[in-house]
Amino acid sequence: MTDTAAPSTVAQALAAAVALGVDRLDAQLLLLHALGRPVNDRAWLLAHDTDAFPGEAWPAFARQLSRRTAGEPVAYLLGEKEFHGLQLQVDARVLVPRPDTETLVEWALTCLEGRPAPRVLDLGTGSGAIALALQHARPDAQVDAVDASADALAVARANAQRLGLPVRFTESSWLDGAADGYAVIASNPPYIAAGDPHLPALRHEPTRALVAGADGLDDIRQIVRDAPAHLADGGWLLLEHGHDQAAAVRQLLAQRGFAEVQSRDDLAGIARCSGGIWRTVK
Repeated sequence: MTDTAAPSTVAQALAAAVALGVDRLDAQLLLLHALGRPVNDRAWLLAHDTDAFPGEAWPAFARQLSRRTAGEPVAYLLGEKEFHGLQLQVDARVLVPRPDTETLVEWALTCLEGRPAPRVLDLGTGSGAIALALQHARPDAQVDAVDASADALAVARANAQRLGLPVRFTESSWLDGAADGYAVIASNPPYIAAGDPHLPALRHEPTRALVAGADGLDDIRQIVRDAPAHLADGGWLLLEHGHDQAAAVRQLLAQRGFAEVQSRDDLAGIARCSGGIWRTVK
């Protein structure tokens, strides 16, 4: 594709991307990136659609389009993704933060209301999205975050440093070696079943951050089992899960002894997160 003639105008470049089957919004973001413009400046494209498209930008733009049509996430191509008002740097070492996960952040912030200087733990932090969003919203909180992947933690630490947010990161498997007394433990763990037909569409993202056993609940089971030892009295465990797993996760929480077990809907109205409160005095 890089061998084809470069388009003459900005509008023609966008049309060429769409003609390849690239979603229009994705094409706009990639075009802005290729032109060195801020990716949130889509209005610029409308105002400058008849501007000449610089020929020297075409080879890189064409390569990006080819990668996108092969299924690579736009966030990896841009090197960044907005989450809960924060611009995070991301690459293939971490999952792309999803807007649905903001449901978990908002729920955690609600659970922290009225708690001065709360302690919070983010399990499987990846890019650091949840931990950094909570730290940004609650500067008084002590936010810890763990991940079993050193590569993921390198991304998360870089995001924290760039954003100036003092989240404390540790390389660990779930709650191994974790402290206790947390007001909230939040996690967006792997929850896709090993044979799920949607997995091929996610092939560019790290499999270990996606798949959790035959039914997708292996990691959630472990977290539910171990979390009470690390929660303060009245602390909340909040978990993101698959679109059809809410009932199963609520059952796991209730069987473990959590109270006020409930679920929260994502932006599409799907029960995306479930959680419960742990009381040491029953």
